Amino acid sequence: MSDPIQDNKYVELKYRVIDAKTGGVLTSVDFPLGYVHGVNDVLSAQVMAELEGRTAGETISVELDCEQIFGPRDESLVVTDYLENVPEEYREVGTTVVMQNDAGQTKHFLVTRIDEKTLTVDGNHPLCGRQVVFELEILAVRDATEAEIAAGGKVESRPELAGVKPVPL
Repeated sequence: MSDPIQDNKYVELKYRVIDAKTGGVLTSVDFPLGYVHGVNDVLSAQVMAELEGRTAGETISVELDCEQIFGPRDESLVVTDYLENVPEEYREVGTTVVMQNDAGQTKHFLVTRIDEKTLTVDGNHPLCGRQVVFELEILAVRDATEAEIAAGGKVESRPELAGVKPVPL
């Protein structure tokens, strides 16, 4: 039987985030995401709590109200401007724009809409205001090494290249 997920266990999983209302897949991670449980909280606290005690081979679904995680949607963070006022490099849906206020604080905005005359950016988290379901497939659970615990995840060794001496970091 596989080890259960608990503190200091190295865990690999894949997941999908599904819009609970439409059933559409919002995002998916198809390559193994590795972390050390209890050291590196790579997902929300509610998801991490649901993973506790689970084993490799299990698939679980966790419903989340993203308003509890990211706060309520703030429509003042949605800004539309004339396309002519926007630099060329930002004129693509999905582009991240970093803006700075007078106090020097920065915030990331995402280009969400473009038409013939205007461009809209949104500073809300993309999941803000949504009900979602995290579907997680647990691929592996094992004891983490001391190095993995210190790093919070998998520690990759350097590749060996014939005839090349490694440079000290």
